[in-house]
Amino acid sequence: MNQPILTAEPTIASLAVARILKASRRPSSLGTVDSGSIALSMGEPDAGTPRPVVDAGIEALKQGRTRYTALTGLPKLRKALAAKLSVQAARAIKPEQVVVTHGGSAGLAAAVIAMVNAGDRVVIPEPTYSLYGDHVAMVGGEAVWVPNSPNGSLDLERLEHEAATARMIILCNPSNPTGLVYSAEELVSLAHILERHPNVLLLADEAYADIVFDGVPFLSALQLHSIADQVIYCSTFSKSYAMTGWRLGFVVASPERSAAINLVHRSINGSINTFVQDAALVALQTPEADLAQLRASYQRRRDVVVEHLQSAPRVNLLPPEGAFYAFPKIDCDLTSDEMTQRFARNGVVVRSGSEFGPSGEGHVRISFAADVDSLNEGMRRFVETVRSFG
Repeated sequence: MNQPILTAEPTIASLAVARILKASRRPSSLGTVDSGSIALSMGEPDAGTPRPVVDAGIEALKQGRTRYTALTGLPKLRKALAAKLSVQAARAIKPEQVVVTHGGSAGLAAAVIAMVNAGDRVVIPEPTYSLYGDHVAMVGGEAVWVPNSPNGSLDLERLEHEAATARMIILCNPSNPTGLVYSAEELVSLAHILERHPNVLLLADEAYADIVFDGVPFLSALQLHSIADQVIYCSTFSKSYAMTGWRLGFVVASPERSAAINLVHRSINGSINTFVQDAALVALQTPEADLAQLRASYQRRRDVVVEHLQSAPRVNLLPPEGAFYAFPKIDCDLTSDEMTQRFARNGVVVRSGSEFGPSGEGHVRISFAADVDSLNEGMRRFVETVRSFG
């Protein structure tokens, strides 16, 4: 059934809708795949949720865990998250700093709504996750796109300049769509910028922090102790534990900011499903060996993508260091949207690079979260299509 076409007509919807429609780079067909096509477009782990987590959810349902719980999240889950993140951050994080959210997306949205006013400038290093711009538009903020350097690193000089008049910087690390990991040196330099601008917040989206390859060091924004009160950390159970459809995320901030973010989140979402939070408690007990096995699985698939692209003409790729995305640049006369359409006609669905920021033009995003057989066939179709480009 076709969805109605949204318009910015003021008698139909609010100005917030009009702003999102004007700013959004996200495709309206997101998630739809024609029969016979191979989807390398969605950040959806192929293996499904681990059996112990599923069993915990089922058992919770059998026990009648279907009623409302605390609007900030199940107290036991907040305590467990605070304990885990305290180790990661090498500093004490209290349960009252943790807000359990309806997926990572709702956590990001609640943080932006709670912290950004209409007219505020929000600095977004890019290419990056396309939903950030929609959230900023929703509240009437101004998205300030700052292209990364050609090697994928932060343009710290430009960020220093923009921070002088900004309310927030939004950083995705590891990066969706490039798969690059920002170095400790870059993050420490970014922290120094925020020290000089204490009214600027850092919204750090670290959804892929558990998926880093080749032993690349990863420094969390939670470890930037000098700006701890300026950091709003957002993550999710979706990627590390393959719980995308369970819709469970979490935000960590100072107690005062967490209270404000929770107020927004609970006003929109109410409380989170109780049995899902019970399952999440089991997910947090996943042995490190299992997480290492997951990383190794994605690294093997990363290698499949890199191997295929090495044989493709006119393709340039910064090898992904984390997450499960590759972001090749293709030297041809087609736009990113036109390339994406050509790939789809040839039976492989990828995302247009222009969705992820102005500097994404000329790129496409490949997700290698698919199973290896589908990935190999999808990449075969991808390279075959690239060879047909003029």
